[in-house]
Amino acid sequence: MIKLLKYLRKGAVLCAIMAPIFMFLEVSMDLMQPKLMSDIIDVGVSNGDISYVLSVGVKMLFMAFLGIVGGAGCSIFASISAMNFGQELRRAIFEKIQTLSFKELDEFKTSSLITRVTNDVTQFQNMFFMALRVVIRAPLMAVGGIFMAVSLSLELSKILLIILPIMIVVVLFIMKRSFALFSNVQKKVDNVNIVMRENILGMRVVKAFIMEGKQWNKFTKVNDELMDAHIEAQNIQIFLWPIVTLLLNFGVIAVLWFGGNLANAGGIEVGKIMAFVNYLMQIMNSLMMVIMIALNISRAKASADRINEVFERESSIKEEKNKENIDGFDVEFRNVFFKYNEDGEDVLSDISFTISEGEKVGIIGTTGSGKSSLISLIPRLYDVTNGEILFGGKDVRKLSIKDLRHYIGVVPQDNTLFSGTIEENFRFGKGDATEEELIRAAKNSEAYEFISEKEGDFQGVVEQRGKNFSGGQKQRLCIGRTLIRNPKILIMDDSTSALDMATEARLQENIKNEIKDSTFILVAQRIAAL
Repeated sequence: MIKLLKYLRKGAVLCAIMAPIFMFLEVSMDLMQPKLMSDIIDVGVSNGDISYVLSVGVKMLFMAFLGIVGGAGCSIFASISAMNFGQELRRAIFEKIQTLSFKELDEFKTSSLITRVTNDVTQFQNMFFMALRVVIRAPLMAVGGIFMAVSLSLELSKILLIILPIMIVVVLFIMKRSFALFSNVQKKVDNVNIVMRENILGMRVVKAFIMEGKQWNKFTKVNDELMDAHIEAQNIQIFLWPIVTLLLNFGVIAVLWFGGNLANAGGIEVGKIMAFVNYLMQIMNSLMMVIMIALNISRAKASADRINEVFERESSIKEEKNKENIDGFDVEFRNVFFKYNEDGEDVLSDISFTISEGEKVGIIGTTGSGKSSLISLIPRLYDVTNGEILFGGKDVRKLSIKDLRHYIGVVPQDNTLFSGTIEENFRFGKGDATEEELIRAAKNSEAYEFISEKEGDFQGVVEQRGKNFSGGQKQRLCIGRTLIRNPKILIMDDSTSALDMATEARLQENIKNEIKDSTFILVAQRIAAL
């Protein structure tokens, strides 16, 4: 967990320092109250000195006010620090995810990464907020209470020697047992997110096949598992509170019993007994807070470990320090082998061919024959298992990934659009594109007609995943987004499958005229498309 504290930034660090200072003020004032109350009873009330009672009472009110200021100040600074910390941590995880290759993203799974960015960060953020308040308050109050109690009576303090070791054992037991349980809870949250995501994204299929009942049962199962995991984790807390309360009550009874005997023998004043009881209550309440902290730390540690898994995972696609410049745009595969994981089978085996700059190449094959895998290796979305791919006569692994992908335009099989506007989606291809370039790309992709019919033209709304467009329209928007880059190598991965033959013919003619000097790689399942 300590590793994550490096994401505390300037303002958050200052607030994290100020919070304990204000908490120290609050604790100091709280610890002084029982002592002053003892003085009122043993001096003011015993001697009938009303002026003394009033003066000490005013002092108690002033200290109570300072305690409120300390508590409020601590809460404000702790809240600001925790919220800023959570914001920076989410930003850092998102930034890290962007650096991972497809291989690592496949291993983590989308739903798990979403859980880590949202739920796990929230858990750790809440723990950090509690740490600035309770983790500091509880030890200060416990240690301060013990010190004040001992200063009142060494005889009564012996009671603490019996109670405190039992409480410490209880806390250690919680820390050890609850960590595994809360780790299991987070895994169950992942499972719920997986089912939810699949069901929401596949709602059309679910309804079309009348599978609502089956999906409901599937969700109910993972939801029940999450509930059971939560109950098991929370049962420790339910089991331990009665023990803590029992120890507290026994402690109060013991203080009153032995304190009463000491008072009868003239060994202690009544006010000090009352003050000792108050300090005992403060000590025990602080230890109860420690138990609550232990539970939250256990849960936060499980979340922190999951967050650190993302930070510690390095991308399998690495760049060399001394990167070579790109001098040409020929593509050559030399004895290329590729598989998605070490234990899997080869998707591509001993592939060798050359595509000269400006050449037009068609790749055709049955479903699952490795067409998409092959073209994914050119822009280094994945790395070859064995062999090498040359770009302009140089191994792609020795080139800058940014430079390599700058010259390659890929229209993937999965037509992904982002929520926003049509213009914003086109600018994914070229951020500084002019209006003329937008229109030209739209016309070349045969998308301009339906774009101009949209309300707002290029400012027309694109809903999540482009669900307000048909399959063919999404394909043409994705093609336009790539064409606007005017890439040196254009790769289209079966990206015209939803178009009618007339539109596809016009589109291919437009592309042919637009990228006369560029390399064009077209992947298809039908010979007619080539």
